[in-house]
Amino acid sequence: MSPQSVGIVGFLIMVALIFLRMPVAIALGLVGTVGYATLNGWTQSLLVLSRVPLTFASAYDLSVVPLFVLMGSIAAHSGMARELFQSINVMFSGRRSTLATATIGACAALGAVSGSSVAMVATMSHVAVPEMRRAGYDERLALGSVVAGGTLGILIPPSVMLIFYGLSAVQSIPKLFAAGMIPGLLLAALQIGVVKTATWIAPSWAPVSPRAPLPERLRAALGMWKLLFIFLLSIGGIYAGWFSPTEAAAVGTFATIVIAILTRQLTFWRLADAMIESSRTTAMLFFILLGAIMFSYFIVQTQIATNLAAWVVSLHLPPTAVMIVVVLFYVALGSFLESLTMILITVPVFAPLAEGLGYDLIWFGVLLVVLIEVGLIHPPMGMNLFVLQSQLPNAKLGQMYIGSAMFLAANAILIALLLAFPQLALWLPGLLY
Repeated sequence: MSPQSVGIVGFLIMVALIFLRMPVAIALGLVGTVGYATLNGWTQSLLVLSRVPLTFASAYDLSVVPLFVLMGSIAAHSGMARELFQSINVMFSGRRSTLATATIGACAALGAVSGSSVAMVATMSHVAVPEMRRAGYDERLALGSVVAGGTLGILIPPSVMLIFYGLSAVQSIPKLFAAGMIPGLLLAALQIGVVKTATWIAPSWAPVSPRAPLPERLRAALGMWKLLFIFLLSIGGIYAGWFSPTEAAAVGTFATIVIAILTRQLTFWRLADAMIESSRTTAMLFFILLGAIMFSYFIVQTQIATNLAAWVVSLHLPPTAVMIVVVLFYVALGSFLESLTMILITVPVFAPLAEGLGYDLIWFGVLLVVLIEVGLIHPPMGMNLFVLQSQLPNAKLGQMYIGSAMFLAANAILIALLLAFPQLALWLPGLLY
């Protein structure tokens, strides 16, 4: 059997194991180890396997992940998320669907201090959904706005998914952060557009909120200074040349803790809960990454990526046509794989292909994260849907599907814009570097 055939069989077995509910990390590591042994023998495979944890643990760049996760967790546990949601709600009061708009706006702002979509949905489910239910919002709009808004956390920097893509594709993390900023804000605007369109078609879905007086709006705007300060200090510090990404994560986390303590929003037990939550999230991410590294070694040995790129180039198809096929592939893949797995098992294959077609890998990383966002909110996998249902057991999955499906239009428009105008992702990195 040729190496390419072994690689294809290994990929199919890995997908089958995930379908059978085997933990993703174990499925990746098992298939990677056995596949590598099939090509190079067990001695070589076990030697590589023994080196992976040490190499992984000594990677300084990975320390940025638990720090950014902790920063977002502290912001949620200290009540900053609720405070932000209420501030945005007051600022845009007096209009129809204010609460749904505030939900998406709060998710965009929280994305500036939290790179986790799952954490964002878990937080906003308790902050926004009860408020919208009390105000008489349609359940589909209330649930859909939280599910869709949560995806902004993995595109607006700091983004854990962009970090993992940068490590997998060997790309600059600061450049990826800069590349994700404009598409992230544009996606937030498109999602608000979906809310406005839905409530224009069906006004009964959302009432008009009472208009707050101007002084109250100004106080609400000033109340957003905490997250703005943290964002400017951490992310702004990277582009000002003050910090590396890892240092920025440490400084931002420390600043979040200090501000929360000084404003009496963070107790010892809340800090402990935030640290436990971030430790569990980080352990899950790193365990999956360990298995994915072994799987990527196996894929490299099969030469599937090199041969696939060469085959596609030999077809002489327009690069745009190839990328449309890649987009459709990722949409289908998102039906049964979660976001980190998608990055780790596909980047070794598709990044060389995109580069061979003349696409910038920074741009490709942003496009990939937008496609992963689609996978987070469309059935049957829809990780954000299951996270929301776990937080709100009385919410019906069917209503979540309908509500989140509306927001897929925003992602589709953004994907089309990125394909047509790559500078949406490349202009800001080019300006800063």
